[in-house]
Amino acid sequence: MSAVTLRFQAPYAVEPLTGALRAHCVAGLERHDDGVHTRVIPLPSGPVVVSVSWTDEGVVVDSDVPVADSAELEVIVRRWLDLDADHTAVEAAFCSDELLAPLVTARPGLRVLGSVDGFETAVLTVLGQQVSLGAARTFGGRFVGAFGAAVDAEFLAFPDPASVAALSPEDIQKAVGLTTARAKTVHTLATAAANGLDLSWDADPVQFRRELLSLTGIGPWTADYLTVRILGDRDAFVPDDLVLKRALGVSSGKEAAALSEKWRPWRAYALFHLWTKEAFL
Repeated sequence: MSAVTLRFQAPYAVEPLTGALRAHCVAGLERHDDGVHTRVIPLPSGPVVVSVSWTDEGVVVDSDVPVADSAELEVIVRRWLDLDADHTAVEAAFCSDELLAPLVTARPGLRVLGSVDGFETAVLTVLGQQVSLGAARTFGGRFVGAFGAAVDAEFLAFPDPASVAALSPEDIQKAVGLTTARAKTVHTLATAAANGLDLSWDADPVQFRRELLSLTGIGPWTADYLTVRILGDRDAFVPDDLVLKRALGVSSGKEAAALSEKWRPWRAYALFHLWTKEAFL
């Protein structure tokens, strides 16, 4: 494997980011070993196993990626790990906020976790709806184990939309252990993606949200969350998230949304600061 270091503007709050990666790690697709995260990343020439680790100046990327795909891999990793964050502007905007200022002081350089593949992130998010994080990992591992394609002796590539759409909802339900409704949502999502639903990072935001919400089983929480993770919209917010509402001490998404107005245009960073606060209590 060859290594390249992708630079970022220090500081970089590594522990929360690696904690999130570790907490969501899907067996077969990825592995986390003491600060080194290894996973399959889809590229134009095919899926490749990539390991990332952190230094004070950047992220070290180890892979056997073909030369023709090296630039694409860098774009994916930079977006996935938020290496181009303008965190000085974010933190300047939060420095006088009574709630966020202490969080910024505690974790300067906090990043927003992105996505290496929109379809993968969307399916794993649906699998994790209304279940514990442990159950979400279990469902994700079963899904990849049943339908993923071998990349090497250890890792499997996430299946593409067309291959999932070719299954029946019953196939998905039986393999993963989902409810009938959740299996149908996964199948509906795959069918839509196979038929043109744009789940790429540069999708039109309005159309992205509208088309997701048109799918049975996908509601505002999922659409909001995927806008943060897939599109990388730094002003996106997930007002009806239970952990967020607990962190804010409110009982409704409407209250959370109203509080978030003062954090524009950086609400996604406020969201991750508040999620991280709850995770590290």
